[in-house]
Amino acid sequence: MTAAYLGIEGVSMEFGKGRAAFMALKDVSLRIAKGEFVSIIGHSGCGKSTVLNIVAGLLKSTRGGVVLEGREVDEPGPDRAVVFQNHSLLPWLSVYDNVRLAVDKVSGAKRSRAERHDWVMHNLRLVHMEQAARKLPDEISGGMKQRVGIARALAMEPKVLLMDEPFGALDALTRAHLQDSLMEIHSALGNTVIMITHDVDEAVLLSDRIVMMTNGPAATIGEVLEVPLARPRDRLALASDPDYARCRGEVIRFLYERHQRPAA
Repeated sequence: MTAAYLGIEGVSMEFGKGRAAFMALKDVSLRIAKGEFVSIIGHSGCGKSTVLNIVAGLLKSTRGGVVLEGREVDEPGPDRAVVFQNHSLLPWLSVYDNVRLAVDKVSGAKRSRAERHDWVMHNLRLVHMEQAARKLPDEISGGMKQRVGIARALAMEPKVLLMDEPFGALDALTRAHLQDSLMEIHSALGNTVIMITHDVDEAVLLSDRIVMMTNGPAATIGEVLEVPLARPRDRLALASDPDYARCRGEVIRFLYERHQRPAA
């Protein structure tokens, strides 16, 4: 079998010791191809974010591990950039400087000052934020802040982009615009993406595969759904697409069964 670009191999995660021990994840295994967009969905407390944090190197699994391009990873690194629900911009730095800080940290030794400037502006253009480069975070909207957070992550040139409910705090219209932008970026860059979401329609719209987690404790992968929708995807056209409706129905069925029978 050909090695996966990213492999999550038999990962279990236990918090606490003795009687206070809590098994959050049990034997989670997933193989992800280069350029694939994978969403992880499940009820609250099913360990979605724990999986993402282990891949990011922010948590070390109790058992099992993560392999990226044949190398085990167990600590944070620029090859795995994270976009959180909270944009985490530094409020005293401009939009430009928030991205520039990441570029200087990751590629300061391999790019000249002018090249780093060009790279910052390139990534701001990817998220349609070049016109706001000199604004402070308090001067832009929540959706614009999240665009800057995505630009900052992309500017690190990660092998894997990790997104933890990146649009969860946004209104529906802003969320839709950012979903469309993310599809454009993924199409242009072919980057590998793992996204945590609670939104069924978002998962189907964006993903190549949807990983559905069982309820915690000892959560694991319940089902993996292939999304056979051609790219590029148009949300309006998909509204009447039978494959879209089938995929959406499969995810809703899985989540509903877990809600009705939590031990399933």
